[in-house]
Amino acid sequence: MSRSASSSSPRIKSSAKSPGDSSGREQHVNINDAEASFPQPVRGGLHRGLSARQVQMIAIAGTIGTGLFLGTGRSLAQGGPASILICYGIVGFIVYVTLLLLGEMATQYPVAGSFNAYATRFFSPSYGFALSWNYWFNDAVSVASDLTAAQLVLQFWTTSYPWVVSLLFWVFLVSVNAFHVKAYGELEYWLSFLKVATIVVFIIVGILVNVGVNESHTYIGTHNWHIPGAPFVGGFGGFAKVFVTASFAYGGTESLGITAGETKNPSQNMPKVVKFVFWRQAKILLFYVLSILLIGLNVPWDYPNLSNKTTTTSPFTIVFTLAGSTVAASFMNTVILTSVLSAGNHALFAGTRVLYGLSVVGPVPHAPRIFSRTTRAGVPLYALLATSSVSVLCLSSSYIGSGQLWGWLQNIVGVSNQIAWLSIGLASWRFRKAWIRQGRSLDEMKFRASWTWPWGPYFVIITVIALILIQGWSSIIPTFSPVDFVSYYIEIPIMVVMGLCWVLAKNAFIGATPVPGNAPLDPPNETTSLIPYDTETRQAHHKWTSDIVDIRTIDLYSDEYADEPLDEVNDETRRKRFRLFWRLYDILA
Repeated sequence: MSRSASSSSPRIKSSAKSPGDSSGREQHVNINDAEASFPQPVRGGLHRGLSARQVQMIAIAGTIGTGLFLGTGRSLAQGGPASILICYGIVGFIVYVTLLLLGEMATQYPVAGSFNAYATRFFSPSYGFALSWNYWFNDAVSVASDLTAAQLVLQFWTTSYPWVVSLLFWVFLVSVNAFHVKAYGELEYWLSFLKVATIVVFIIVGILVNVGVNESHTYIGTHNWHIPGAPFVGGFGGFAKVFVTASFAYGGTESLGITAGETKNPSQNMPKVVKFVFWRQAKILLFYVLSILLIGLNVPWDYPNLSNKTTTTSPFTIVFTLAGSTVAASFMNTVILTSVLSAGNHALFAGTRVLYGLSVVGPVPHAPRIFSRTTRAGVPLYALLATSSVSVLCLSSSYIGSGQLWGWLQNIVGVSNQIAWLSIGLASWRFRKAWIRQGRSLDEMKFRASWTWPWGPYFVIITVIALILIQGWSSIIPTFSPVDFVSYYIEIPIMVVMGLCWVLAKNAFIGATPVPGNAPLDPPNETTSLIPYDTETRQAHHKWTSDIVDIRTIDLYSDEYADEPLDEVNDETRRKRFRLFWRLYDILA
């Protein structure tokens, strides 16, 4: 597609003519071809109903949930106060850089499917296929994990019929997501605002408890860092365990890209969202570090029922209990329950959109076409029901134990989050190389995180691979634990098997089918070799070939979003209307 063609249309569509095509026919997505465009929705499709205000809060809310409010209790019990402080800080910075890499691509190509589509387009179709299904499974299991976490939080008040609250939450979440996307965005906006305010209050109360405003009226200081076993509980194995819990806690920021497909005027709003989250993420990271520091100072790692097979107690609730107020502790537990609701809402939305994105890939969809059907409000209802159905896993807590089940689900989701970050790094690496190789100016990028050039993608790829490899140390040494080992590493063989299935299904053994993109072979004659061979681009056809995308030929102009004049007018109007509101919010944040 020529640059003039891409700039003359208010929005680049998949029906545009491809280079050298004079037929004018609609071009379908072909993920075998390096020049394949992103998957586009079927008729009806998703609605761009999320405002910049809502997307900003969705990105922030993704980092504040059960992983912080509840997962820190498990991390403290397994690794000790020093381990959680170091591990959460390391993972937080990795996510910080990853968000910027994703922002570059999501701003340039705001499509449904987000980094799954970017991995397919810029890295490898087979890898993108496996990643998409892996991430859908991640979100679906996250919903089950959050509903199980609701049972753990409820145990603060009662241990009777914990599955009832999970069922009620499930009905509520499905109902909210079945309405217009604005309903999801507005609910998530206010719940995230409540979570940020709660963390601020907790930091203040935690400081007061530490200096002596507690039930025993004693100065705590660093006492809990010097009790037997602290500050590093379980040695290196305990330290490594915390990485997967921290990854579970920070998971969700990548949904910034998933919302791009339903964001109004993405080329204007997505850069604002990324820049907004860039600075707010630094503040949220500071909130994380301060909260975890205060948890490690105030709560001993061997606190009764902090984390075991049947239960996990929130350190946030414990700190308010230490302050001597059962009413305040109950209020904090209520806020944690709403954060569980927010996290489940977040995961259900993301999983539904990923499954929708899989079903609209053409010409061969990656999921049944029924998941591409949307309501008049633009909600993929069948994808929503399929994603939410996995939540039945939370009902098995009656047999396994809520604490044990939640721990296993947390490991699976944490590793899946890491694979998502690794994929963003891979896609960004190839995207940037393609941009430079094809001679496009960096000034043409709608958003560019200049300080992460060129090391950003390499940093994310190397550090995330290191995390995945070392965090399961305790499941092998000193004794092998099959169940824990599976929860840490089951995602890796699943990804490999899914990728191989896609390669086999698409006839990657080139000897069986013509090479996609190559010219048809000439009719055979007396000079035809028995082993077909393309001297320019392929090895002998009897050899296996990968489907890594060729960055020299990929079309970097299709699917770019061009600004619409009406969007700019609306943005200016909203900016003036809410200027005072955002200033007040900045002061609070």
